[in-house]
Amino acid sequence: MKRRAFLKTAALGATALGLHPCLPPAAGESAGTPSQPARPNIVLILADDLGWGSVGCYGADPKIIRTPHIDRLAKEGVRFTDANAPSSVCSPTRYGLLTGRYCWRTSLKYEVLGPRAPLHIEPKRPTIASLLKSLGYRTAIVGKWHLGYQSDKTDYTKPLRPGAQDVGFDYQFAVPSNHGDVTGVFVEGETVFGLRSATLTPQKYKSFRGVSQLGLDAPQRVDDEVMPTLTQKAVAWIKQQEPGTPFFLYYCPVAVHNPVTPSAQTRKTSGAGPYGDWIHELDASVGAVLAALDEKGLAHNTLVLFTADNGGEFFGEEQRIAREAGLNAMGPFKGDKHTVWEGGFRVPYIVRWPGHAPAGAVCDAMISLVDTYATIAALVGAPMPPATEAAEDSFNILPAWLGEKSDTPLRPHMVLHSADGVFAIRKGPWKWIEGKPAKPKPPAMRKDEFQPQLYNLANDIAETADVQKDNPAVVAELSGLLERCRTQPNTRP
Repeated sequence: MKRRAFLKTAALGATALGLHPCLPPAAGESAGTPSQPARPNIVLILADDLGWGSVGCYGADPKIIRTPHIDRLAKEGVRFTDANAPSSVCSPTRYGLLTGRYCWRTSLKYEVLGPRAPLHIEPKRPTIASLLKSLGYRTAIVGKWHLGYQSDKTDYTKPLRPGAQDVGFDYQFAVPSNHGDVTGVFVEGETVFGLRSATLTPQKYKSFRGVSQLGLDAPQRVDDEVMPTLTQKAVAWIKQQEPGTPFFLYYCPVAVHNPVTPSAQTRKTSGAGPYGDWIHELDASVGAVLAALDEKGLAHNTLVLFTADNGGEFFGEEQRIAREAGLNAMGPFKGDKHTVWEGGFRVPYIVRWPGHAPAGAVCDAMISLVDTYATIAALVGAPMPPATEAAEDSFNILPAWLGEKSDTPLRPHMVLHSADGVFAIRKGPWKWIEGKPAKPKPPAMRKDEFQPQLYNLANDIAETADVQKDNPAVVAELSGLLERCRTQPNTRP
C-alpha cells in the first residue's frame, strides 16, 4: 500500500469527528520529500511551563526573544492555535499525554506528584511508548519524568522499578521530578546516575528554594548545566540509532521551569533578562535535536511534535523582568500555570513531518494533548484498545496533523482541570467553569476561579465577561455534559 493510501486508511477512525478548517501552506513553500519506510521515527518534545506567547511563531517580539529552531518547525510543519494541556500543571498532563486518559480519573485529584511518589502510570496500562515498542520501535525518555517510581514511597537508593522501563521505555536518562527538585540527581536506567552507596547526607545539599535535598551519595545536578546535559543525552541517543529500526524519543527539557538557570552559552543573549535567556536555552536544545536528525539523514522520515505541559508562569523575579521588557508569555490569554483560565492550558503545538504535514500550515482546531495516543496509533496503523479499558479520552487527530480540512470539530468537547482541581469544559465557542476546587485549602489568590462562570471564547478569548446569566440553556447543557464525562469511564466513542 502506498504511503498516502495507508495514511488515509489509518485516519478513517476520525472521519466521524471531522476537522476544523486548517490553512494551506503559504505560496511557494515546499511540503517536503516523501519518506520511504512504512513507519516514521517519532520525536516528541515536551517543554516545561512554556507559555503560548513565549516563542516567535506564536507572537513573541523578535527584538527581545528569538526562537529560530522552534520557528523552523512551524515553517516546515503545521502550527496549531488551539492546542490544550489537559491540566494546568505538569504531572497530570504528562500522565494524560502518555496514556490518552484524563489524569483526574486517577487518585491525583489536584496539584502534582511529590518527588517520592510511586509510579503513577499503572504498569499494565498501554502508553505511547509501550504501543510503539510492541511494533518494533526503540524507545527512550530523556529529561523530566515526574511520574514516580516504585510501588510505594520512592527509595532512590534502590532500583527504581517499576518505572519508565515498565511502561514501555527501553532507555531512560531523567530528572526524576522537577528542575531544582529535592532529589538533586539524574536517573539513568533503573538507578540514580552514579549512585555510590545508600548513605544519605540531607543537610549537605540545598534545593533552589533552600529546602534540604535528599542527600543521595551520587553526582549532584548543577542547575545551569542540566539543559546542556539533557541536550547531549538526547542527541547522543539519536545518533546511536541504526537504519531500518524506527525509534521514539520522548524528550522533556526542564526549560523553562523555575529555577531560571540559562547556561553560559545562552546567558545574556535575549532582551528579556534571564527568563528570556532560558527560553533561548530551550530553543537551542530543540535546534541540537533537529541538527542530529539532519546529520543522521533521518529528518525526512521523522515526525517531530513540539509542545508543552501547561502554560507559562507569571511569578518570579526573572518573569517580572521579562514582562517589563515586553514579553507577553501567555499571549492573549488570561491566567497562567495552575489556573483554570486559558493561559494555564493553551500551549504551543507544532507537527513537522516532511512530505506529509504541510509546510507553513496553521490549524485552529481545538485539540488536547491526550489526543496524542490515538493519533500515533492511527499513524502507525495500530488498533485502538476498547474505550472503556485504555486511552479512554484520546481522539484521533491525524487528519489535522496532515493538514486535511473539514467543517466539523475534531473532538466534540474537552475537559480541563486546574492545579486546585477545578473542572472546566469546552464545547464549540463555550467554556463552562464549574468553580469547585478539590484541593482542601485552595489559595486565596485564586479565589476568582472558585465560582461558576461561562465564557464565549469566540468573542472573548481573554475571559473578561461571564455570560452565564444570559445563557442558562448553555449552562445546563455544559454542566450536565461535564458530569457525564466524570461519571462515565471514557469520553471517546
